[in-house]
Amino acid sequence: MFFKRRHLLLLPVVIWLALPAFAQTPAALSVSGLVNAPRGFTLAELQALPWTTRDESAAPGASRAIWVGVGLWTLLDHAGGVGVPPAEFARHRVTVTSAGGRAVSLPLSEIAPGGGARALVAWSRDGAPFDPRQGLRLVVPGDPRNRDLAGVVEIDVQ
Repeated sequence: MFFKRRHLLLLPVVIWLALPAFAQTPAALSVSGLVNAPRGFTLAELQALPWTTRDESAAPGASRAIWVGVGLWTLLDHAGGVGVPPAEFARHRVTVTSAGGRAVSLPLSEIAPGGGARALVAWSRDGAPFDPRQGLRLVVPGDPRNRDLAGVVEIDVQ
């Protein structure tokens, strides 16, 4: 009897160990608000999207950086697109928030195609991937307001 009871006590552990290795990983980034299909993205899902590079020449004397990631507008498209007609883009904002609670806000009209801002959610700089503890980074090359943000975890269209 002891032998059978002992096996019953181990059953939850055996089931836990037998869970498939491909279990869903937590989202690295969530996209919410005025998008048609709010969702979370894992790092692997972000890297599977059409990616791009941005060459950022920093201030004179500073180093140059080449960022790799997904364009902010492309990311919104893959969350079903924005639920706002183009004529109203100027009235809405995209707020990007870091794990530490710091936030950066950009006008939707500025990141839309033709809007001028080449905002990017990056996972690599100069060919080196970021430390997973640092997370993703919002990069807005050439932005005099320095709206870059490290540790990005949330994008909200308002």
